[in-house]
Amino acid sequence: MASFGWKRKIGEKVSKATSQQFEAEAADEKDLADEDDANWVHATKRRKEVLLEDCVKRSKELKDEGANLAENRRYREAIHKWDEALQLTPEDATLYEMKSQVLMSLHEMFPAVHAAEMAVQRNPRSWDAWQTLGRAQLGLGEIALAIRSFQVSLHIFPMNPEVWKEDLSWARKLHEQQKATKTEAMQALANEKELAQESIPDYDFESDEIVAVCAAIAEKEKALSEAKTVVIVSASGTVETVTEKEDGPATPDETLFIRAR
Repeated sequence: MASFGWKRKIGEKVSKATSQQFEAEAADEKDLADEDDANWVHATKRRKEVLLEDCVKRSKELKDEGANLAENRRYREAIHKWDEALQLTPEDATLYEMKSQVLMSLHEMFPAVHAAEMAVQRNPRSWDAWQTLGRAQLGLGEIALAIRSFQVSLHIFPMNPEVWKEDLSWARKLHEQQKATKTEAMQALANEKELAQESIPDYDFESDEIVAVCAAIAEKEKALSEAKTVVIVSASGTVETVTEKEDGPATPDETLFIRAR
């Protein structure tokens, strides 16, 4: 029988020079592959940067177009432009703030407050976003919240005379009027309750006058129960009034009657 041994490796049949040549070519191919990978990553990154720059540029163009439309009171078209810009740059707080102003001009206070809140969330250090939020809240009747928003705006930019002299002072004036109105309403309600209590007389049911009235009513009821008046209508249409005694009424003989009480 033939004996079995370990198979010799194929590499042992290759000369040393050929092996080195193969290794050098493999190293070159690896370097080229690494270089291609690096170039691809760089190209992808650059492509993203270019795309982002294009989005920012296009968003600014749409923002400016919307501002021009808003100045010409074409508010719906302006909102459409800014919505397109927000699709490209959704973190732009200025777009939300401008949109809130236009919505207030359209008297759409709930969407205006929402847009201003989005602006504040994206840029909490924007004093004009807080100012716009305060105005939207004021239009919605949320005076206390509006005062807080104006105070935050002043905290960020204390030297803003518009917020200090116009917005905040007006909101505080409305707040005082609201408090006075609530006080007057509560006082009027208290007066009505007091008047209602005073209008109910406090009768003394044990007084002689009340006892006498009750006795008179009882006598009248007794008299009515003893003598009852009945209206009798005959078949021929004759109407007759009969007074009934306790022993019963006297009815005419051989006549049909219809009794109506």
